[in-house]
Amino acid sequence: MAVVDPDVPLSALPPPRARFAAFVAILLGGLAGGLIGYTLVKLQCHGTCATQRGLGALFGAIVAALGMSVVAVLVLRALGEWKEIERRERNNQKNPAS
Repeated sequence: MAVVDPDVPLSALPPPRARFAAFVAILLGGLAGGLIGYTLVKLQCHGTCATQRGLGALFGAIVAALGMSVVAVLVLRALGEWKEIERRERNNQKNPAS
């Protein structure tokens, strides 16, 4: 049976710095996707293509941000599991089974 430490609150919420890093990563991914989408349309379109360039940037930014958000969620979940495993190992070392 698992020993629950009363000093440590049970929470699946990642630390604030990890959430902030994930947020920044999603923003940077969206920025990169927008630049790629804009440049891709710019290379293929001749003449005045402001609407197409804007749509390319918007679509690229949305797709890249969505993809990066999936990666960020997976990383935050893995971080939470890793911290939980470390906590269990520390508790097992403090309270070895007889």
